[in-house]
Amino acid sequence: MTMIYILAILFVSLFVLVKILENSKMWISEESSSKLSRWFMPLVGVLLVVQLVMMVFRD
Repeated sequence: MTMIYILAILFVSLFVLVKILENSKMWISEESSSKLSRWFMPLVGVLLVVQLVMMVFRD
């Protein structure tokens, strides 16, 4: 039941954040977006490796 509450809070906060960002008229240039997107996949890979190491060496 706790998992459902956590997921509900995450979806509500994501919805609120998207609405706030849409109303702020903030935009990111294509160059900045490209620079950021280059970092996402390597960081996700590092995160997965760290989580795997933590899972293997836990307890």
